[in-house]
Order: sequence, then structure tokens, then C-alpha cells
Amino acid sequence: MSMEGLRADAAAAAAHYRGVRKRKWGKWVSEIREPGKKTRIWLGSFESAEMAAVAHDVAELHLKGREAQLNFPESADQLPLPRSSDPKDIRSAALEATARLRCRTACPPPAMERLGNDELGLDSPQMWAELAEALLLSPPAWGGEADDGEAEDHCEDNASLWDPIFH
Repeated sequence: MSMEGLRADAAAAAAHYRGVRKRKWGKWVSEIREPGKKTRIWLGSFESAEMAAVAHDVAELHLKGREAQLNFPESADQLPLPRSSDPKDIRSAALEATARLRCRTACPPPAMERLGNDELGLDSPQMWAELAEALLLSPPAWGGEADDGEAEDHCEDNASLWDPIFH
């Protein structure tokens, strides 16, 4: 593809989102004009047109309220709100929104969401007994064993081991 073709593709993508344009060196930038003023609020330079568009949505929604024309109207209720109308607060909320978007699109889901308990071996009494032994704890009582109340005592004794971690 020719250089003109690449520029046309970039321009088409930028034209797709309000408040977004692409720099010559490939970064996407976003800014918004303050209502009733000639000044603009710089929202930042981003890796993708979508990130720049989300940043613009945060500012647009804050500055124009219900009159805002958003790039992603379906996500309006999930956008972070700026603390004030100060450009620094608007920019900060816009950057927070782009960070959330980056994580949603780049971070793989945790293993626990991808695998069921049986695939991880969490349903195995043997696995829990080995884990308890490794942690120097008494193994948990399972349904098949006689329950003499001893398991509750072990839980209470071992609860103090976890206090520094959870408190």
C-alpha cells in the first residue's frame, strides 16, 4: 500500500471518532474545546484511536452533559467522572478511562475465569490434604470422615495464622 493509502486509512479512522486525530508518527491524540471559549483542553496522546476516543468521551460528557455527542454512548455510565471542571481533573479522568480500556482489551482473563474447579483440581480432597500438609496445617475434614468437632478447633487455631495477612 502506498504512503497516501496509509494516510487515507489513518484519516478515515480518525474521522470515525469525534475529537481524535492521528499524528504523522502514528500516535493518536485527543483534545476538546471548552464550551463558550476558544481554548482547548489537551487530553493526551494515545496508542489507539479508540483510547483517544474514550478520553474525548469523558471530557465531552463532563462539559456538555446530556447534549454530549459520544463516540461510545453505550459506555457513558461506566466512564469515570472528573472531580471538577479544571482541565487537570478532566485530563486525569480521561486517562483513567483509557487505562481501564487498555486493561479490558490487553489483559487476559484470570485463570479462575477460564477454568472450572474440576480442571484446577479444587474438588479433590487429596489436593487439599497436600496443601494443608505443605502449610503445616491439619487437613480439613471431608464428608466421608467422622466429624467429632475437631475440624472446627483446627480452623479456630489456624485462623490466627491468617490474621496478619487479612488485617
